[in-house]
Amino acid sequence: MHTGMSTTEIFLIAMFVIFTVPYLIWRVAKTDYYAPLVVVQIITGILLGPGVLGAIYPDYYKFVFNPQVIQSLNGIAWWAVMIFVMIAGIELDLKKAWEYRRESTITAGLALGMPLLFGCVAGMGLLSMDGWMGPKAMSWQFVLGVGMSCAVTALPILILLMEKLDILRQPIGQRILRYASLDDIAIWGVLAVILLDWTRVGRQVGFLVVFAVATLLFRKLMVWLEERDRWYVGLIWLAACAFAADWAGLHYMVGAFLAGAVMDAHWFNQEKMDLMRHHVLLAIMPVFFLSTGLRTNWAVGGVAVFVAAAVLLFASVTGKLIGIQVAGKILKWEKGEASIIGWLLQTKALIMIIFVNILLDKSIITSETFTALLLMAIASTMMTVPVVYPKLQKMKELIFRNK
Repeated sequence: MHTGMSTTEIFLIAMFVIFTVPYLIWRVAKTDYYAPLVVVQIITGILLGPGVLGAIYPDYYKFVFNPQVIQSLNGIAWWAVMIFVMIAGIELDLKKAWEYRRESTITAGLALGMPLLFGCVAGMGLLSMDGWMGPKAMSWQFVLGVGMSCAVTALPILILLMEKLDILRQPIGQRILRYASLDDIAIWGVLAVILLDWTRVGRQVGFLVVFAVATLLFRKLMVWLEERDRWYVGLIWLAACAFAADWAGLHYMVGAFLAGAVMDAHWFNQEKMDLMRHHVLLAIMPVFFLSTGLRTNWAVGGVAVFVAAAVLLFASVTGKLIGIQVAGKILKWEKGEASIIGWLLQTKALIMIIFVNILLDKSIITSETFTALLLMAIASTMMTVPVVYPKLQKMKELIFRNK
């Protein structure tokens, strides 16, 4: 069986596993309340990776996930995540954030700054031990990268969870989107600083200048085009921006985010945009989740990785909740609002996973740190709905009584 199959056939076996296993777990175990399908796919990727399946069945793991198959899967994963990040950039609602700039700036600043501080402290703790900092990282890059990983909020998954909780189009949901949008920009800005390469600073400055000029021309073109052409031209723009950013030494994901951030959401039909995100999540993002799982590593020791993940989770959750509570006091929010907003902003899966994938690609963190951060992202995302749902119900009852 091992020698008689072509790479194409083994690739299709891998695709069968990628789509079948997480779907069956999600549907049969009915995990949706605690873990949406997206989270189950990420967990399945870890289980199918070298640390679990590869350790239990090394021969089968090497057979299915051989270098040729992984190379093919990576190509799909790269394109999938670029489209997803572009959509996240398009959906940033900066006009609303500007309209409510005092509230948005205070809340977003504390929601990002406090867990960033807590995360940097945790990063300094990891820095004192061997096996966590990547071979090409400077200490400040590692600490800031770990700190920002603790501060991230995943806007696309936040949207999905708020749809599930039926608050996306309500005032509190729109407020949370504004806060998350500002934090998303800060996250990519900090990533650009972390990735700044002084040996290629000329290229990076050149990229920013050319990107600024190209954006002006691109925006004029998009206004002139019909909507059906905007979708296609948008993908061409995505490929060009991602290539240029990677060539400059930033990373193709930074280019993908910038490509979407300079597009206006009203250029596209909202229902079609929602469908686009849904179809990307359905058809090709599972490949990215699997390829993420294949990069997990427990070489430092399984217990050490879990302890690090627990410390990072504490830093992330505590920092975010304290930051939002302080914002609530300053802005005089209603009772219970700060807790709901703080827990919803814990959602980390996807954007944080993309963020730490980049740090791993650039050898700023090791695969052990990557694994600990990945476990932290999964745990914080799984906690969101079970914690928020009863709080929302209590708030609704309180509002009903006061009427």
